[in-house]
Amino acid sequence: MPNVLFQMLLRASNAVGYKNYPDNAIEKFVEHSAQMGIDVFRIFDSLNWIDGMKPAIEAVRKQGKIAEAAMCYTGDILDPDRAKYDLDYYINLAKELENAGAHILGIKDMAGLLKPEAAYRLIKALKEEVTIPIHLHTHDTSGNGIMMYSKAVDAGVDAVDVAVSTMAGSTSQPSANSLYYALEHHDRQPDLNIDAYDQLARYWEDVREYYAPFENGLKAPHSEIYFHEMPGGQYSNLQQQAKAVGLGERWDEVKAMYRKVNDMFGDIIKVTPSSKIVGDMALFMVQNDLTVDDVYEKGDSLDFPDSVVEFFQGYIGQPYQGFPKELQRIVLKGREAIQSRPGEHLKSINFEALKEQLYDKLGRQVTDLEIISAALYPKVFDDYQNFVETYGDISVLDTPAFLYGLRLGEEVAVEIEQGKTLIVKLVSLVRRKKMEHESFILN
Repeated sequence: MPNVLFQMLLRASNAVGYKNYPDNAIEKFVEHSAQMGIDVFRIFDSLNWIDGMKPAIEAVRKQGKIAEAAMCYTGDILDPDRAKYDLDYYINLAKELENAGAHILGIKDMAGLLKPEAAYRLIKALKEEVTIPIHLHTHDTSGNGIMMYSKAVDAGVDAVDVAVSTMAGSTSQPSANSLYYALEHHDRQPDLNIDAYDQLARYWEDVREYYAPFENGLKAPHSEIYFHEMPGGQYSNLQQQAKAVGLGERWDEVKAMYRKVNDMFGDIIKVTPSSKIVGDMALFMVQNDLTVDDVYEKGDSLDFPDSVVEFFQGYIGQPYQGFPKELQRIVLKGREAIQSRPGEHLKSINFEALKEQLYDKLGRQVTDLEIISAALYPKVFDDYQNFVETYGDISVLDTPAFLYGLRLGEEVAVEIEQGKTLIVKLVSLVRRKKMEHESFILN
């Protein structure tokens, strides 16, 4: 698709992971991503910490690509009781991002907290203060996404993120198809072929059925989002984590605790990885039946989650207006906290040495993409290589076969390489009992 810009999300110094990486790892990752076809890098920091974003912005500009520096929206600029993140905060942040080299200003409304009137006033003010285009992203968890976008359009926003209708709504983006009709007779109605979009919607409607077991369970607009402020991309993940640790029946408690933890942490920006830290602490507190008072009174004897300790050490950056000092003391228990950018303290990765290590481990030459993958995700990379060695390249399977296996008598065609197709049919299941376990043999 040579005439379509490809965009990716880049968590600044966290790259596409959950921790800070050395500066040369960020630069190498951006270089390879650009070579593979990424045109626009939406760069954000989970705490809106510009010092953490600058290396990524510079790396993208070095590759001659488009740097869309995004500020994450939280709170409510129209709520006088949430004065920490007021209109001036976002205006000043936008100016700093433009001065840092952003080609586009992104607004990342990751939890869908930006309300329609607030969107109008925010976009209107930003259009008067910055000269670069403004790109707005939201999640439609509350159900107010289309109305919010229409107000942003009236205020002059340059671009908005949408999803095809059958993949839209809930914790996804607002519907492209719906926005088209919502702006009918408006001078800024999107110039698109709505019939083609409706065809795409029918296709994705069928595909989505394959993934039904992984849905988040939301069947209606979720206005609770304005209370707990959980990002759209985290809701289903944290829900699964809660179930995994036996808290599935206490999900409402986890959501309420998420808000309490955020307030306890000083009302921080919540997006990957900071949102995961808030979620880890919420699970920890519910699992151990702890209150906020318990944390302060018994904290010296509590073993907090590693992610929470690292957060208060400053390893993902510095939150706006700093850490709550007493809570930081309780969590760190004498550990040292850093004030500067974590990447400055991390040793550069020796990619040549890593290449030799992988060659010795795998017994073959490795690609540049495998090297950067191993650098960012060493354990995941090892697990993946072991899986492929055991099972082969299962990406050649179609989605139903991959997720659910074959039904008795079912036959599938698997193209294992160009010009070579295997016909696989499940003809019988032989059940053997061996000790306490049952095994199934595919004929």
